[in-house]
Amino acid sequence: MIKVLISDKLSEAGIKILKDAGFEVDCKYKLPSEELKKIISGYNAIIVRSETKLTSDIIEKADKMKVIGRAGVGLDNVDLEAATKKGIIVMNSPGGNTISTCEHTFALMLAAARNIPAAHNSLKAKEWERSKFKGVELYSKVLGVIGLGRIGKEVAKRALSFGMVVYAFDPFISAEVANKIGVKLVELNELLKISDFITIHTPLTEDTTNLISYEQFALMKPTAILINCARGKIVNEDALYQALKDKKIAAAALDVFSQEPPFGSKLLELDNVILTPHLAASTEEAQLNVAVEIAYSVRDALLGKAIRNAANYAHLEPETYKFIEPYFVLIEKMGKFISQIIEGGAKEIKIFYLGEISNYQVDVLTGAFMKGFLSIWLEDGVNYLNSLEIAKERGISFSQIKNREEKEYVNSIRISVTTDKAQYLLEGTLFANKEARFVKMDDIYVEVAPSKHMLVIKNHDRPGVIGFLGTTLAKHKINIADMSLGRKIPQGIALTILNLDSSLTDEVIKELLKNNDIIWLKYVKL
Repeated sequence: MIKVLISDKLSEAGIKILKDAGFEVDCKYKLPSEELKKIISGYNAIIVRSETKLTSDIIEKADKMKVIGRAGVGLDNVDLEAATKKGIIVMNSPGGNTISTCEHTFALMLAAARNIPAAHNSLKAKEWERSKFKGVELYSKVLGVIGLGRIGKEVAKRALSFGMVVYAFDPFISAEVANKIGVKLVELNELLKISDFITIHTPLTEDTTNLISYEQFALMKPTAILINCARGKIVNEDALYQALKDKKIAAAALDVFSQEPPFGSKLLELDNVILTPHLAASTEEAQLNVAVEIAYSVRDALLGKAIRNAANYAHLEPETYKFIEPYFVLIEKMGKFISQIIEGGAKEIKIFYLGEISNYQVDVLTGAFMKGFLSIWLEDGVNYLNSLEIAKERGISFSQIKNREEKEYVNSIRISVTTDKAQYLLEGTLFANKEARFVKMDDIYVEVAPSKHMLVIKNHDRPGVIGFLGTTLAKHKINIADMSLGRKIPQGIALTILNLDSSLTDEVIKELLKNNDIIWLKYVKL
C-alpha cells in the first residue's frame, strides 16, 4: 500500500484524488519537527505547503520516500539538495496561485493609494474626516514591476487596463516579450527613480535578498508606494521602516515578512504601512488549484506515469546518465556563472557540445544549463524540465550544436550568450578526476574551478594590479583560495579570476573599482 502524508492543510479535492488512486492518506497538520522525523520513514510521499520545514535531518529519515510535493510555488522550506541525494523527486505547483497573488497585489495597491484601512477604522470610530484620507489615482501613474514572470505579467496587464504606464526590471526577459504586453524594460535603479508604485514579484535568492535596501529607498520618489507580495527578505525591513518613518517614501503594503508572524517588527508601529498575514494565495480558487495540481503530479509520479514540475529530476537511460551525470554540475554552474557576468537582456544562447559528449543525448544538459542561467533571478518554479520552455516564453532563443571533431579537449561545453549589449563566451570541461573547470572566457584561456565566491576582473596587463587586489582583499580579511590569470598578448587586456573564502560587500567592490587599471569587475556567487 502506497502511503502519503499531508502535513499542511490541503483542499479536500486534492486529498480525494490521492484516495481515489488507492493510496492510504494521512492528514497530520502542524507536526513538531521531532515528531515528523519519527514518523516520516513510514511514508512514500509527503505533501506540504509553506509551514512544514523539510530540513536535511528530517529528509535523512525518509527511507521509503519517493516524492515530496509542495502545494504552491516556493521551495525554500524544502532542502532540495538533501532530497536529491536521497533520490527523492521534489515537485511543486507553480501555476495555481498566479491570479490570486496578482489580485491581492492590486488589492494592496488600491488600499494604499486610497487610504482604505485608515479611513475604515476612522469611520468605525464614528469620525467623519474626509480630507484626512485624500488619496491618489492609479490612472496615468507609473508602475514599476520588479520581476516579469507569471505573476508580474498578470499584474502588468491589469495595470495597463487601469491606464497606468508600466516599466519592468527583469534581467532574464527580452525586450520583445515585454513590448508585446505593453511594458518597457529598464534597469532597476531607473525603475526605482521613475515609479509612483513599485511591486515585487521575484523569488528569494542570494541575489534578491535585500534587493531593496537603504540605497534603493534613497532613489525613490517621496510619493512612491511599495507593494510586496513575493518574499519578505527581498526588502530590508529596517531600511523600509526608516524610509517610511522619515517620509522618504509615502507608503508601503506588505503581505510577506522576513519573520512570520512579524509580531516583533517595528513596521507594526507605523500608520503609513498596510499589512496582511501572507494572504496572497489564500483564495478558495487558489487553494483548490494548487491542491489539485500537486495531487495529480504526486499521484502520477508514484504510479510511474509521468513526472511534472519536478525541481530535481531528469529521465535518462542508465548508460547515458552514467556518462553525462558529472556534466550536470559543470553546465548548471556555467549557467549560473555566465548569467551574473553578462550585461543587458539575453537574446540568443548557443550551447556547443564538443568531443565525445556530442554522441550522447544532451537535451537534459541544455535544460540544466538554462535552469542555472535562469535560477539566479527567476521564479522558484524553474527546474530541469521546464527551464527551456520558460526561456522561450521570455523571448530567449537557444540552440545546441554538436561537434565530434573538436580536438582541443576530449570533451568540453562551450556557451555563447548574445545580449542586446554584447556577446559572451564561456567554455568548461571535466578533468580526469571529474572535477569541473572553466577553461576559456571570451577569447582568453584560463583554468579555474567554480566555487561559491568568485571575483572576475578584466584589467590592463600592468605591474601592480595583482598586488593591489591582494592588499585590498587582505585589508578586509577576505582570503584568496585560488587565482587564475590569462591574457592574449603582453601589456594587453588580462583576465583575473579569484576564488574567495568569503563574500564581498559593496564597500569592497567600490574600493577595488577605484584602481584605474581595472576595466570591469563582477562578483559571482555559485
